[in-house]
Amino acid sequence: MDGNGLRIPDWLVLDAEEFFHVKQLATPLVEADKETAEENYVLWRLEKGVAEGSTEIPKGEAMPLEYNLSGLNAISFDKGCYVSQELIARTHHQGLIRKRLLPLRSFDDKGKEVEQKVAPGSEVINGETGKKAGKVTTALGCSGLGVLRLEEAFKVSGILTVQGQDNVRVEAMRPQWWPTEWFQGHQQDSAVA
Repeated sequence: MDGNGLRIPDWLVLDAEEFFHVKQLATPLVEADKETAEENYVLWRLEKGVAEGSTEIPKGEAMPLEYNLSGLNAISFDKGCYVSQELIARTHHQGLIRKRLLPLRSFDDKGKEVEQKVAPGSEVINGETGKKAGKVTTALGCSGLGVLRLEEAFKVSGILTVQGQDNVRVEAMRPQWWPTEWFQGHQQDSAVA
């Protein structure tokens, strides 16, 4: 562990430049039995692609499957009675969900991370086609969450930008905890923008 609370495996050998890059991309250490700053917890959630509360999961607008709630075991398909249960069950069993909540990172034209340039509510578009990919729901530093169309988010040739900010690029990432069937048909693990 380095002095910033980042776990660096003993077997990993990095030169100074590589270590600096890893430290910048690593999420601050969040341990189950230790207290940490709330910002560290939020960054951890953003990296994992987990939304929280009604500001990130809008009441009356959010489709639970698009916010990955089935993968978090927050939806029962065996019991219960809730609003839109039939639509959610049908969509789940058909297995066709076109949009999902994804972790995002923002960069400038040179590939350097940019902080505080992307705000919640910002439209994400495919910079080459001009097609709307989705919307940012949460942003903190250079990290964020967005509900994006998977087809646009993971196009091999796609460059994702923030509408009105052509110099800000967005990278959508596939969370490691996602079941493989959620990602069928999408070859890339991330779309670097």
